[in-house]
Amino acid sequence: MKELKNILIANRGEIALRAIRTIKEMGKKSTAVYSTADKDNHYLQLADQAICIGSARSADSYLNMVSVMSAVDISAADAIFPGYGFLSENEEFVDMCKEHNVSFIGPSSYVMGLVSDKSKAKEVMKKANLPVIEGSAGVLKDVTEAKTMAKAIGYPIVLKATAGGGGKGMRIVDNEEDIENMFFACENEAISSFGNGAMYMEKFIKKPRHIEVQILADKYGNVVHLGERDCSMQRRNQKLIEETPAIILHEETRTKLLKAAVEAAKFIKYESAGTFEFLVDESNNFYFMEMNTRLQVEHTVSECVSNIDIIEWMIKIEEGETLFEQSEVKLSGHAIECRILAEDSVKFIPSAGKITKLIVPGGRNVRFDSHIYAGYVIPPYYDSMIGKIISWGEDREQAINVMKRILDEFVIEGVNTTIDFHKKMLINKDFIHNEYDTKYIDENM
Repeated sequence: MKELKNILIANRGEIALRAIRTIKEMGKKSTAVYSTADKDNHYLQLADQAICIGSARSADSYLNMVSVMSAVDISAADAIFPGYGFLSENEEFVDMCKEHNVSFIGPSSYVMGLVSDKSKAKEVMKKANLPVIEGSAGVLKDVTEAKTMAKAIGYPIVLKATAGGGGKGMRIVDNEEDIENMFFACENEAISSFGNGAMYMEKFIKKPRHIEVQILADKYGNVVHLGERDCSMQRRNQKLIEETPAIILHEETRTKLLKAAVEAAKFIKYESAGTFEFLVDESNNFYFMEMNTRLQVEHTVSECVSNIDIIEWMIKIEEGETLFEQSEVKLSGHAIECRILAEDSVKFIPSAGKITKLIVPGGRNVRFDSHIYAGYVIPPYYDSMIGKIISWGEDREQAINVMKRILDEFVIEGVNTTIDFHKKMLINKDFIHNEYDTKYIDENM
């Protein structure tokens, strides 16, 4: 066992404040770093010390490994908490921490490398007995090979031009009778549009849901899950609303999914917090998509239903503490998170500027993770997310009602935000009836 005494937070904004809170509650010292654009952030005063690491551009500050390590030397920090984004999944940075004898609160660079490349990760997860989206190993030779491959993986399949884009050179095939015509149509369109008719094939997942499993793993091979999250409400692959549990799952599927994630984490000898992401089809079959070797933005909903502080346990795991048993994890109720972005609610165009008025909702079963305040100036250099509002209820209906009340109370003036989008979605009949998929917003709003 080793005790971490001073933890440097290599991040900014709401996740930096979130980490400071847990670190303080654990009785440890925190060191915040900041760019010149973030020099007025109020959470810098809550940390035990704050160090400027560069100018506004991420490349000159939060992504500058030399600057971050210099801050470690200045502060005498013995550990780094990376949060998400920036250097959180950078294998070189993890190795640099090791070279400087500084604990990186996360997995090793070796394990990170196993799953950082999606194609490589799929091969690793196949060995771990996780189902993956099947497809051709490379370019299809001809229509005969396409027929053989499609029969092997099962319809529907999707043919994709290797040089494709904008929806061109792509055909969804539902049955064997259509594959020959579709193959040549796809090939001809690809040649016409891109001058290249090469194609590959994947199993087509109709109306997929994006479901992920939160796991914790210690240094002794113990792994537990904190349930699953439904992150299907997305726009252009950006998550906007997340919730747990995923009520679309059949109980048998949920049991298999959670067990598969735990066993896969054990297989790769994972340590720290991590998330396995899956696509789930209309028949409740699930397929591994990728693994995130860091804390997720939406970790909050898992904390709300489990009453477990994930960052606290990331720190404890790095210190060498043994995890609790799976039987000790008690998941209760339903939690929903709405991401508050500094973007307009229609075209989702970023909106930097000064927040002139802020009224934060409160009451029972409400959580707001954010670093903003009235007078705060949102810089144009970073991600547009300025906060996350979370509701909890005994069931999904109650959690939705709490969130609707929250959003009615929520006021942010001076910049555009996605509050109005969330208000509309929370009364949307398809959302309420849980009848949507990952393309719902792109196709309907």
